[in-house]
Amino acid sequence: MKIPVALMLLAASTATWAVTPGQLAEAYASEAATQSPGFRPSARRGAELYARRFAVSDKMPACVSCHTDSPTQAGRHAVTGKAIKPLAPRAEAARFTDPAKTEKWFRRNCTEVLGRECSAAEKADFILFLTEGL
Repeated sequence: MKIPVALMLLAASTATWAVTPGQLAEAYASEAATQSPGFRPSARRGAELYARRFAVSDKMPACVSCHTDSPTQAGRHAVTGKAIKPLAPRAEAARFTDPAKTEKWFRRNCTEVLGRECSAAEKADFILFLTEGL
C-alpha cells in the first residue's frame, strides 16, 4: 500500500488513527506542495473533479454516477447496486477520519473512474470541496 509520507506521519501521531477531514486534507495539501511548490487546495477544483465525466468506464464515468449530484445524499454503486453512504462528512461523520481507509477508497475509485490514481492535489481539493465547498 502506498501512503504519502505526510499521511503516515499524521496517522502515527494519533493513537487511534482517527483524524479529522481537515487534517487529512492538510496532509494531502502538504504532499502536493512538495510536488508543486505554492499549491493551495481549491474547493472549486474539487467540485469540478467530482462532477467531471471521464471516458474510462461507460457505467462509472464520474463520481456522481454512484454518489449522486449531492454528496450529502446516499448513493448506489452503478454496477453492483450496493448502497453507499453520503460522501460529505457533515452527512456521514466517519468520512475522511481514517487515513488507511481513505487511501483504499481513493485508490479504488480513482482507478475505476479516472483510469489512474488521484494525485495528492486532487485528494486535497476533493476533501476541501466535501467539507467546505458544499
